[in-house]
Amino acid sequence: MDITQFYQTFFEEADELLAEMEQLLLGLDLQAPDSEHLHAIFRAAHSIKGGAATFGFLALTETTHLLENLLDRARHGDLKLTTKMMDAFLETKDVLQAQMGAYREGGEPEPDGVARICAVLRQLALESSAGVVAAAGNQAAVQALVVTPQATTLAASTSVTNAPATPLLKVRFTKVSANDRKLLSEELENLGHVTAQSQTDDSLTLWVETNCDADDIVAVCCFVIEADQIEITNESATAVSAPEATPGMVIVAVPVALPAPAAPSVPAAPSTTAAAAAVAAPTSGKESNSIRVDVEKVDQIINLVGELVITQSMLTQTASKLDPVLHERLLSGMGHLERNARDLQESVMSIRMMPMDYVFSRFPRLIRDLSAKLGKQVELVTVGKETELDKGLIERIIDPITHLVRNSLDHGVELPAQRIAAGKDPVGRLTLSARHQGGNIVIEVKDDGVGLPREKILAKAVQQGMAVSEAMSDEEVWQLIFAPGFSTAEIVTDVSGRGVGMDVVKRNIHAMGGHVEVASVLGKGTSIKIVLPLTLAILNGMSVKVGQEVYILPLNYVIESLQPLAKDIHSITSDEQVMHVRGEYLVLVELHKFFEVADAVLDPTKGIAVIVQAEGARFALLVDQLVGQHQVVVKNIETNYRKVPGISAATILGDGNVALIIDVAAMQRTGREKSTLPRPS
Repeated sequence: MDITQFYQTFFEEADELLAEMEQLLLGLDLQAPDSEHLHAIFRAAHSIKGGAATFGFLALTETTHLLENLLDRARHGDLKLTTKMMDAFLETKDVLQAQMGAYREGGEPEPDGVARICAVLRQLALESSAGVVAAAGNQAAVQALVVTPQATTLAASTSVTNAPATPLLKVRFTKVSANDRKLLSEELENLGHVTAQSQTDDSLTLWVETNCDADDIVAVCCFVIEADQIEITNESATAVSAPEATPGMVIVAVPVALPAPAAPSVPAAPSTTAAAAAVAAPTSGKESNSIRVDVEKVDQIINLVGELVITQSMLTQTASKLDPVLHERLLSGMGHLERNARDLQESVMSIRMMPMDYVFSRFPRLIRDLSAKLGKQVELVTVGKETELDKGLIERIIDPITHLVRNSLDHGVELPAQRIAAGKDPVGRLTLSARHQGGNIVIEVKDDGVGLPREKILAKAVQQGMAVSEAMSDEEVWQLIFAPGFSTAEIVTDVSGRGVGMDVVKRNIHAMGGHVEVASVLGKGTSIKIVLPLTLAILNGMSVKVGQEVYILPLNYVIESLQPLAKDIHSITSDEQVMHVRGEYLVLVELHKFFEVADAVLDPTKGIAVIVQAEGARFALLVDQLVGQHQVVVKNIETNYRKVPGISAATILGDGNVALIIDVAAMQRTGREKSTLPRPS
């Protein structure tokens, strides 16, 4: 069996373990670290090492082994954690991520990088052990702390003396192959001190002095064999003698002179059983309640369900013309089919949904490193981590949020001295929140910093030749920060100042069918909200008619609809009009002109004005009539045809015709250009 087929599963699980490790490390209190968290961090490192050793990823195995040794001592209270150690552990996590990236691409990690991080970890082990070793007079102990997996061997002896008072466990493995016995022995040597072992043709028994509990041992060994092949009993005693030999049994006693656990040697040719178990077995003795499915397979199911919904819609529209008395059973069945299709659609869509914690968990590390670099103190608060968003969007939202967080830290939150002078807490607060709002998700990046300087932004805009005025509303001024090349930074640093980050944010959000809203109070802070559809596959839409054409308006943009009165329509130029709605003049975009539709209603008072809002601004769309509201399956128009101005996608209606989905944000940008015109007197 080709074990490379398990690589991707290993990499995915290792990525999750590294993310968990980083999160737990950042949450540790160095003065009183949580023991459960230390155990979890150790298990994460050990799990990665086990899989790496199985697949022969030597650099990854060696690095995690050295890290694991330090973590093992920390969780047993033999190592005092320091800020220097935490920095080294976090740096090691980054290196491990890079090593996996190299292996994922079929290459090898950079040798110099591997040697450097291993040297750092060895030095930490030496420094932390120096005092203990000097007191004990045991220089061999230091060497044991930094031994590499490649240098580790098992030394045989005839007896064992001076056994420590740690618990002694008897661990028996049944129905195991010769290669699995070797792997299991190495795993237990890493968990404690193996004092003796015996084996028959199909079983292996080891006596191990360890502080690990039975669950920990089962969790580790499940990388090699099944949980029901493991028997563990507590045989704590002051001394252990080798078991009496019987025919067919081999007895080996191992000395326990080294204070640090020995490391597993990397198997030259791992068995297919071990390779499969290393990536397929759960991390505990309990049965896993989830499976890994390729995203492409999920997308294929979603597309098929979308086609099913379209077919059901066609049948429903055809059946609606039938006599309800003569075809009662058919119509009743169609009703059931419609409900089931909708439930199936929602269930399948939920498979692609992921919690925002996937995004938010990346930022504690970023904020820790960047705030230290900037000399600032920042507390991160997250709200709504369980809020779900489509996987396709959640991957693409990471970069925009990263830009916003970096911008808040650099431009928003003040230095501690400045905050104290302003009567604030020296520790700034950055809040990341997510919540559902209708068919959208609202992601907010909020700081309690200095706020946006209106006058400075306007002055910079004038300097760059932008058309601005003092009469602009705050909301319009705040949108200027998203202009290409715009920045109020006095100097360019590696954090900000080049004027590209915020432009990228807005462009990426628009590409995802969303928009950005900004609110700020000078001296109090800034809030930037990203409003996105929950998924790009399905949307709630309002169908409108213009001439003989039917268009879909995304319902999340729609505020209200009304029939205009002649007194509320004002002409600005020969082909541009505004509409007066409750004291506000809104740009009127006539869809029949925008899309050049023939046979449309030309008199605005005989049509319908749909008031919509995008990017914090409202405007009116003039249509002939409203048709109805329904969910539509979104189809990419660029893939199947070409890009059409003012159109974001397409869908198939119940009658089989194609309807275009209006890009309201593009319409808004057209309206914004007109909004700079003078208002009628």
